Amino acid sequence: MSDFLTRLKAFEGKTLVPATWGPDAVNTPMIRHWVETMGDTNPIYLDEAAAKATGRPGVVAPAMMLQVWTMKTFAEKMAANAAAESGAGTGEPSVAEQLQAVLDEAGFTSVVATDSDQEIVRELRPGDVVSTTEVVESISDEKKTGLGTGHFVTTLRTYRDADDEVVGTQRWRLLRFKPTEAAASTEAAAPAPERALRPRPALNQDNLFWFEAAKEHRLVIQRCTSCGTLRHPTGPMCGQCQSLDWDTVDASGRGVVYSFVVNHHPKIDAFDYPLVVAVIELEEGTRLIANMTHVQPDEVTIGMPVELDWIDADPELTLPAFRPAAGESI
Repeated sequence: MSDFLTRLKAFEGKTLVPATWGPDAVNTPMIRHWVETMGDTNPIYLDEAAAKATGRPGVVAPAMMLQVWTMKTFAEKMAANAAAESGAGTGEPSVAEQLQAVLDEAGFTSVVATDSDQEIVRELRPGDVVSTTEVVESISDEKKTGLGTGHFVTTLRTYRDADDEVVGTQRWRLLRFKPTEAAASTEAAAPAPERALRPRPALNQDNLFWFEAAKEHRLVIQRCTSCGTLRHPTGPMCGQCQSLDWDTVDASGRGVVYSFVVNHHPKIDAFDYPLVVAVIELEEGTRLIANMTHVQPDEVTIGMPVELDWIDADPELTLPAFRPAAGESI
């Protein structure tokens, strides 16, 4: 084993994030925001009677919200960013900073998230408080990928309740890599650096079909073949009847702006700013998050009729976007 790999392996088992409690207890308003935005109509999240009819003691939080309850607040994130920019800190680098420094020194400066696996031990209910810890589970030997050579860093986040009982885990994997030599030499020969690629989606067996359809300029919606319920985001099980059988239908491409934000910063080279990111409610009833095109930020309004557009970001990535519907006055 090389000295460098030995240094990397020494981080296995170390704690990246000590036990950190979420800023708020599990609560109904946040659950409501989540399910309305996601278009998840399963009544067990908001209706006590419906939840009890399934044998539960009451309403529960969606399983996919597990990470939400421990996320930092906006003020905490801004304070952390300000401290990092000013160089303020405790003086002793954290384990995460030490690991990053070792990888950076060896040239593994690029990063992409490859996958995230969650295991739910029990459903959370309003009033639960949740903490998380994150430990480095493993660091791979050097691997050659399409992006370049690098190391996969796998961490395990463990979520616990007030009784210190595990309620769920999340295995998170990143690839820290050096860009391929061909890409690096091309960039060096170019008169100006090429624009960065859009962030890559984390592809898995539950969503690959959706992105493959997008490459063909087809916006598809997953449909339960047992009860006919449409759902998005994609997933392995129907929230209505719990069936694992599904197919897809092609969306009409028409919808309305359900909600939107205008991003100004932090700026990422792959995007143009100001950047309009909207929740689009399709006429089929499902919602998805997409960019707005052919419209100025101050012209976007809630309820605006929109139609499908496409962003061919690069040969490997095509994403749906939406523009004002033909004839819409802006």
